[in-house]
Amino acid sequence: MILPIISYGNSVLKKKALPISVKTKNLKSLIKDMWETMYAAQGVGLAAPQIGKSIRLFIVDTYPFSENEDLSINERNFLKTFKKVFINPEIVEENGNECVFNEGCLSIPGIREDVKRKDSIIIKFQDSNGKFIKESFSGIAARVIQHEYDHIEGILFTDKLSYLKKKTIKRKLTEISTGKIKVDYSMKFL
Repeated sequence: MILPIISYGNSVLKKKALPISVKTKNLKSLIKDMWETMYAAQGVGLAAPQIGKSIRLFIVDTYPFSENEDLSINERNFLKTFKKVFINPEIVEENGNECVFNEGCLSIPGIREDVKRKDSIIIKFQDSNGKFIKESFSGIAARVIQHEYDHIEGILFTDKLSYLKKKTIKRKLTEISTGKIKVDYSMKFL
């Protein structure tokens, strides 16, 4: 079932999400709905707060980035098949250079801005079967994970922008929060 994506301005997007048990009733169904919702909106990641659930859960599928010819063949091949569920994740390390990448967000449609993030991470999480995993990621995969991880920490990519940049997009953010925008996927506004 496709769920409406919560728009910028809703308080659930600014809360630190709570841990969830992998034995939670209907969790598998919720994850299935999240995949369906993300694909319908043509996203590469979706965090539970974006569908109104303040729980530590997000999904990523980086396939759309595998078409980027600026990336190495190895990274494009990895991104083609990188699809994962992250339950109760914790980034334990951020390494490497700070890299700038133009980010967008399904909860903030129509706005894209350059955001600095570390090039590689180590993250602990559970998969959808409850297995505990500790894994390292770099490049685009690390960036997508960090963006979604921020969602469960109550942080939006716009929070990482300079004061001046925030000021220039303030009107657009107000339009998003009040539903004065058009999107081609289901959204829930204030």
